[in-house]
Amino acid sequence: MAARRATHADSWYSADAKELNRELEGWLANVGQPSISARAVISPHAGYRYSGATAAHSFKQINPENVRTIFILGPSHHVKLSGCAVSQCATYKTPLYDLNINTEITQDLLDTGHFELMSMEADEDEHSIEMQLPYIAKIMESARGRFTIVPIMVGSLSTSGEAKYGKLLAKYLEDPSNCFVISSDFCHWGQRFRYTHYNQDQGDIYQSIEALDRQGMELISSLDAPGFSSYLKKYGNTICGRHPIGVFLNMVAAMRQNMNGIKMEMNFLSYAQSNQVKNVRDSSVSYAAATFIIH
Repeated sequence: MAARRATHADSWYSADAKELNRELEGWLANVGQPSISARAVISPHAGYRYSGATAAHSFKQINPENVRTIFILGPSHHVKLSGCAVSQCATYKTPLYDLNINTEITQDLLDTGHFELMSMEADEDEHSIEMQLPYIAKIMESARGRFTIVPIMVGSLSTSGEAKYGKLLAKYLEDPSNCFVISSDFCHWGQRFRYTHYNQDQGDIYQSIEALDRQGMELISSLDAPGFSSYLKKYGNTICGRHPIGVFLNMVAAMRQNMNGIKMEMNFLSYAQSNQVKNVRDSSVSYAAATFIIH
């Protein structure tokens, strides 16, 4: 089976292993140790100079001693996809070391009849999954060779589609040896993104953007799948990973039905914007880090 190249290295992040390692260590060192290991995180997928510091808050929550398989749910930016797709590769390359794909789980997902295979071109074009890989390699380096990944590209799903895939994936979230990385940036604001929602009651444009993002983040923290869907319909916030987030929230809903009385919580740990917009001709992208834990 083929290996996926690190196609965004040297542009979105450093292709030099020593330089990349130094940057990742620096960002992770600024984040405190978690009290409990995450079962899922939300992490941004922009170039590291924009979102690397925020992403560190997500990956610091993952304990390599507990985790054996990491699922990565990333939105499709380049190909039309009405469902979800898995990789045909056996490994994903990173400047640090190669990550092995759990081909057994990939095949199990294909066998459901609800997943398709990504083409190699679509796989290598997509940055939403690749941008999580160096951080996964770094945080899991003490378990190198003893863990696998399951990349899943998530298409433009309906709410019923999100519920369907949530139910299909819930059993994997129930397993404490698995961890999910939900890849998403938040509001893409500006004329180049065709999104210029502005509530002047919030102050400057960047303050309005943050208020809008935090409204969505509150619904995600509440693990409220229907509420998050309604929020998106009302405001149209350009959260590019809205469908992976929707699938995850539906995974939690399905898990609650399977494991009655389970205690779980989701908390946002960091929020940032690429630029503080004060002028309608400016633009920005928002980034957030969150952790999901089960007590």
